Amino acid sequence: MSFKMLQFCKAGVAALALAGGLAASQVSAMADGVVNIYSYRQPFLIQPLLDAFTKETGIKTEVLFLDKGLEDRIAAEGTNSPADVILTVDIGRLVNAKEKGVTQSVEDETVNSEIPAEFRDPEGHWFGVTTRGRVIYASKERVAQDTITYEELADPKWKGKICMRSGQHNYNIALIASMIAHHGEEKTEEWLKGLKANLARKPNGNDRSQAQSIYAGECDLGIGNTYYVGIMLNNDKEPEQKDWANAIKVLFPNSQDRGTHVNISGMAMAKHAPNKDNALALMRFLGSSEAQSIYAETNYEYPVLPGAKVSETVKSFGEIKPDSLPLSEIAKFRKAASEMVDRVALDDGPAS
Repeated sequence: MSFKMLQFCKAGVAALALAGGLAASQVSAMADGVVNIYSYRQPFLIQPLLDAFTKETGIKTEVLFLDKGLEDRIAAEGTNSPADVILTVDIGRLVNAKEKGVTQSVEDETVNSEIPAEFRDPEGHWFGVTTRGRVIYASKERVAQDTITYEELADPKWKGKICMRSGQHNYNIALIASMIAHHGEEKTEEWLKGLKANLARKPNGNDRSQAQSIYAGECDLGIGNTYYVGIMLNNDKEPEQKDWANAIKVLFPNSQDRGTHVNISGMAMAKHAPNKDNALALMRFLGSSEAQSIYAETNYEYPVLPGAKVSETVKSFGEIKPDSLPLSEIAKFRKAASEMVDRVALDDGPAS
């Protein structure tokens, strides 16, 4: 039996799915030449990578996709868990998996040589595979400048001109945590108050919504990830999104000093991986130049491997200078960042 491509999106069936899935999962885990992947990334986003891995190694892949509760599921399965490799996005989720005790340390010379130190856990529990910059979407029509800093978002000259999604979203929590890491809590809180005062409306929507709002003239600046611009520019199914993307330019904050904050998509070996050798083979492959180029091309992200190919779409955004502060250091301030968002009532909008 196989658990390939299962989706558990409704909390009401989660318990039943867990009980019924264990026996089937155990059968899959005992199969030769298989690596079982638990993924927060939708299967179609990673399938080109997995196809290339199977072609190169002969090892088959099985994917269990969950939109939430991945760590809890692995913990509940315990030593019987068939999970070999965890794939996810955001430093917060990777650190959460480690903190919940569902990962194991990997000390492998190949993986460590492929993944720069700032994009991996010092204890080997998680590794970045690709990065995405947390950048500023700026109106081509209404914003003349081509450089900006995160600190400048609190400048009163932008009053009523900034759009963003919820401050509690993982992507924004990571950004605010990076500000705390660089400036301390007191200065960051003052900055966050200034950013709040400059908002055009209450934070809402997703990153693409911010580009849509700029296109509609509701704001001049938005905070978003680089890869969403690539998705919009190449969205033939919803061509209106091409208009949103073409209305903005990508500004890489702090390019002239410490660099732009980046987050990661990443991988970890599950604590009780039954196919440990195959899991390590997949992790080595995901860190390779070939895989990084495929991943970056498919998802409009940046490879972590120096020198790996970047897609032409991503190149068109301009040069990114990533902040070199290790993500493991930034992750320490996630809780403080979340509490700060609530303390300044960021999600209540500018008038509160």
